[in-house]
Amino acid sequence: MDTQEFWTLIDDARAQVAHAADAEAVAARAADLLSARPVDEIVAFQQVFWDLMAASYRQPLWAAAYTINGGCSDDGFDYFRGWLIAQGREVFDRAVADPDELAGLSAVRDAAVEGWEMECEEALGIAWDAHLTATGKELPGDSFTIRYPELDPGWDFDFDDTGEIARRLPRLAALYGE
Repeated sequence: MDTQEFWTLIDDARAQVAHAADAEAVAARAADLLSARPVDEIVAFQQVFWDLMAASYRQPLWAAAYTINGGCSDDGFDYFRGWLIAQGREVFDRAVADPDELAGLSAVRDAAVEGWEMECEEALGIAWDAHLTATGKELPGDSFTIRYPELDPGWDFDFDDTGEIARRLPRLAALYGE
């Protein structure tokens, strides 16, 4: 499985759930679809997933997640990026390139009004769930690697600094301003 096949599976899952913005439903459907694939594709999916997680491991996106969710731990950032992957390739690519673009998503605008968090821990388990369904066994822990890049020191500031967030992520700051 390559990156294109990964995104096709996510798109198929999104198309088959009642609400494509429901990240948990997308993750569950993606696991179902993936479980019907050969085991080597399930394992390869996990590597592509973590390659995308590493590609999105950026402080500007972390600042956006912090703003949207009212805080964001290490695990919370993983769950946010899981939610982001469940939104599909176009949203993912735009958000990684410019996290302030998230302010244009209706789900993010609705979350600002309702106080919802944008997280999907279940996305991190898509391959695990698929492998268990397909084989009755857990996904081998050594079947993938995670290579996080260094974080940008230019974004090493307190994300509670609303003035700095407003300067760097103006649309999100306006949406989530107090």
